[in-house]
Amino acid sequence: MLLAYPFRVLVPRRAAPEAATSTAVALLLLAGAADLVPTSVVIALAAGAGATLAGLRLSRLATRRGTDPTARTAGVLLDAAVVAAGLTAVVLPLTGLGHTLVVLVGSLVVAALSTTGLYRLPGRPRPAASVRLRELVESAGPAVGLALAAWLLLPGDGLAVPVRLVCALALGGLGMAALNAFAGPWRRSSAAVCRGGVLLTVGGLVLLATVPSTPVGRVALLAVPPLVFGMLLVAVGAADAAEPAEPVAAAWPRSVLPAAVLLLASGLHLAAGRAPDPTSVLLALAAVPPLVLRELLRAKDAPTSGRRAAHRRPTGRSLRHLRAAPGRWPGIPERATGAPEGAMGGDSTWSPDHSSAWSGLNRRPAAASPGDRAALLDALAAIGDVPAPAGALLLVDLHGTEGIGPTAREDVLAEAVHRARAVVAPDDLVTGCAGAGFAVVTTAGPVLAYALGTRLLSALSPPYRLAGAMLRVQTSIGLAEVGGAGPADVLRQAELARRRAVQLGRDRVEWYDAFLEEQLVRRLDLERELPGAVARGELDLVYQPVVDLADGQPVGAEALLRWRSPVLGTVLPAELLPVAEDLDLVGELEWWVLDRACRQLSNWSVGVRELWMAVNVTTRELTTPDFVQRLAAVLAAYGVPPERLVVEVSEPRVAGDLPTVVARLAGLRSLGVRTALDDFRAEHASLAQLRRLPIDLLKVGPELVGARPDGQPPLIDVVVNVGERLGVEIVAEELESSTQVEGARRGGCRYGQGFAVARPATAERVEAYFEEFPSASR
Repeated sequence: MLLAYPFRVLVPRRAAPEAATSTAVALLLLAGAADLVPTSVVIALAAGAGATLAGLRLSRLATRRGTDPTARTAGVLLDAAVVAAGLTAVVLPLTGLGHTLVVLVGSLVVAALSTTGLYRLPGRPRPAASVRLRELVESAGPAVGLALAAWLLLPGDGLAVPVRLVCALALGGLGMAALNAFAGPWRRSSAAVCRGGVLLTVGGLVLLATVPSTPVGRVALLAVPPLVFGMLLVAVGAADAAEPAEPVAAAWPRSVLPAAVLLLASGLHLAAGRAPDPTSVLLALAAVPPLVLRELLRAKDAPTSGRRAAHRRPTGRSLRHLRAAPGRWPGIPERATGAPEGAMGGDSTWSPDHSSAWSGLNRRPAAASPGDRAALLDALAAIGDVPAPAGALLLVDLHGTEGIGPTAREDVLAEAVHRARAVVAPDDLVTGCAGAGFAVVTTAGPVLAYALGTRLLSALSPPYRLAGAMLRVQTSIGLAEVGGAGPADVLRQAELARRRAVQLGRDRVEWYDAFLEEQLVRRLDLERELPGAVARGELDLVYQPVVDLADGQPVGAEALLRWRSPVLGTVLPAELLPVAEDLDLVGELEWWVLDRACRQLSNWSVGVRELWMAVNVTTRELTTPDFVQRLAAVLAAYGVPPERLVVEVSEPRVAGDLPTVVARLAGLRSLGVRTALDDFRAEHASLAQLRRLPIDLLKVGPELVGARPDGQPPLIDVVVNVGERLGVEIVAEELESSTQVEGARRGGCRYGQGFAVARPATAERVEAYFEEFPSASR
């Protein structure tokens, strides 16, 4: 018992079989290295143990109730793949066929099954073709380097040169693909973990086919770790593959590890007194072209901040000739180009919709006048014609002028342009563009252009005087570099960057890059696919258990929305809800969630009687006049006791309509429904506002649990003290480590939830989790 306790503390219950199997495999490897157990027996036992555990995990995925049919098919195929891999290693001591032939056939079967399974796996990233091509180019050089290292390390005796070369190339490609899976942009996704596990498994089989497995061939033991742990990673990744992740790349392992392996292999090769052979020289040379192509692509895309004013206009052509006459720029009052103040000219094109945040993303922006666009493209072409073009386009958008009338808007624009002329360089150009704004064309390099954008923000932020009143406006600036792209492309890129600045809250400068364009295309795809998702049955709920921190017993669960789009994959609420708000679909989604959550709560009532369900609602939906009545009807329809439902509302949003929010929460409590305040921020909270809100639970993040940088005690002590005075229980959420769990418990939090407690899962898996606690409230 004393030995089991630290094991249970350090190893989560769910991962205990994997930890035990890993320990057994490690002991087998030690026994094989010491010649206590024959190498072939070690390989058979280790592979059999790994395949058995992974197969059981995957079979549960394939037979689990409520699993998507596509995910079930993927589970069956991956289950068959790991079983085939295990059998390949197990039958080696028993078969009379050639060692290499057996492993080769097994490797082909495993590769075919796993490739098909990975293709059907939900949640797998689907990057664009251009992104795939870029990843292939960047990976080719390191992959050849790994192949060269494998060539140097593989035994040359008893292995034909063609076979040795094919195995080396296969190991290099598989190794680099595994690095891309574990350290690439999608390395945090479970689908990438599953893909990396498949690659390790196949790589282990290839290595097993190459090296001898006789009792004296202990080098074959090197194939055991990738083979066994690869199978385990396949099962772990497939179990949670439906949960997507944000793209966050870890670039250094993909660059450093192949180089380090190659240096180690070269050192061992030379230390053994062997000279380079022709094949190794050819492999080394083959790594050069991909590296050159990669650098050329990077040079094409990367901003070149080293360009300076001395290299801007070597031909003698400048932007000055484009500003020769006042009024040259249609849509900009003449005071912007040096004319007397008050002189108005041009035919400005105004579009109130153009300054709204993202509502106009799937509509065409207001068209600029022909003179505006032609003059702007002419200015960009003037920069692009030089041998070494350097410059940038800044699109400036003013927000807050929609309701003041066209004449007043022209006055605001005239003043804004006058302020802009005071901060731009003499050779920079200010010209008209579509909507409530203007454009600046500068010959400065990208870094200096960004600095110009921040100066423009500062200059345009003070209020504008209109007929005795003061008007405050917000500014969004999109920046695109001139260099290599045509004028029309530069204008499009700057417009995309400007839209991104609007989305992120305005009063900021955003710089165009290719990833930004992918995000905007993704946004358009979301707006196209989301309408009708409820009717098509594409929405789903997962549930994250909430536990009592005192004894670890589950007390409830939170319902979390997932959109299982067949086109876009699994979409999380953080990406889904902003789109739903712009499309006015939040009400439809939230009532679907409330209906399904209450139905699931009714199903759980058979065996799990007193556990509660928490559901998030927006203040916009909460404040509708009939919210309490509609919710009461849903509870009655499913026969759910009101006290088993918890309605959560986000703290940062309640201040916008506090009296109505207070009234609705009071109505819910009178109905018997419990209420919670989510996303509580202690450093910004108002105690008076907290006292007014009729809530039962207060949910705080992990940042309140840890010690503060100034050495002061954690804020959780203060929050718990306030909660006790108000009769509110504290729930610590987003707990991702045992340290945070312990800190929340020690700080006085009643309940806790997060990955360190239990991950979100389907209703069936959460119900099975509840059944592990027979003493839980029922």
